[in-house]
Amino acid sequence: MRRLSAISYLIRDYDEAIAWFTGVLGFTLIEDSPLGGDKRWVLVAADAAAESPLLLARASGEEQIAQLGRQAGGRVFLFLETDDFERDHQRMRAHGVQFREAPRHEPYGTVAAFLDLYGNPWDLLQRRS
Repeated sequence: MRRLSAISYLIRDYDEAIAWFTGVLGFTLIEDSPLGGDKRWVLVAADAAAESPLLLARASGEEQIAQLGRQAGGRVFLFLETDDFERDHQRMRAHGVQFREAPRHEPYGTVAAFLDLYGNPWDLLQRRS
């Protein structure tokens, strides 16, 4: 068996990112373990059963810091799939999430692009059943 076990996600600050993912997006903090010095192994996921959590990796050095908010070169970086688009769209807007567009209905489902706390574009997506 093979699978992606985590996706590295550049952040500015561990506690800032944990607060945003858990408080704003409603993610679950899976693990927060010290690695020595000021490094931590921090995993968050859309829910506790999610297969590919995000590994919150604090940017270090000028090159990594310059990539905050540009992890995919300005393209949509991640896709947050939901079973209730309207519920999650309203919750996210109430928490100040900036959507780049109004929800649109595509052949594959309902979608709207939003920006995370660093400016990375994501899609909120509910697939058509």
